[in-house]
Amino acid sequence: MRIAALYHPKSEYEGRVIDYAREYHARHPGRSIELVSLDTKQGAEMARLYDVTRYPAVLVIAADGALQNLWQGGTSADLLPQVSEIDAYLV
Repeated sequence: MRIAALYHPKSEYEGRVIDYAREYHARHPGRSIELVSLDTKQGAEMARLYDVTRYPAVLVIAADGALQNLWQGGTSADLLPQVSEIDAYLV
């Protein structure tokens, strides 16, 4: 499984996304969230492939590339998924 966060660097949400990834890694030292900038070719291709239209977005992707779940930018209160929501896919 792979966890990726798509975001725009230098956006108002950049700090929250980076803190979220850091906190996730602190809770799960063997796992991490890959930070992917939408300003890169890789980020743009990932957004297109998985039909991501709102940012930031968190994706859980299976080893074969199949999308397991996608959370796309919501309101300030639910901008990013709860860590337990991601963990449900990694058991």
